Amino acid sequence: MTAAFRIHAADNVATLLGDAEDGVEVRGEGGGTLVLLEPVALGHKVALADIGSGAPVVKFGIIIGTASRPIRAGEWVHLHNLASSFDERSGGFDVTTGVAKDMRYD
Repeated sequence: MTAAFRIHAADNVATLLGDAEDGVEVRGEGGGTLVLLEPVALGHKVALADIGSGAPVVKFGIIIGTASRPIRAGEWVHLHNLASSFDERSGGFDVTTGVAKDMRYD
């Protein structure tokens, strides 16, 4: 079992404290559990509840972005399903590396 922590009571995502594969049960600090629907890496976010398309994603007690598609509880929350509230280019970041696709590195 992998552990995760929710930073603020209003958060609808938690951060994993270790790498975990799909089907793994994740335990929260309050004792609740959640089954991952896909692999999630250490330090990445997982949805604690279903989040509808266009709905706010909350971490640190603040809205960090909006869901760009429906996100199910237990899914990895990252650039492929989250539009950042802090960087209008977030939809153009490479999902694996985080590098902006509109920048060239020669």
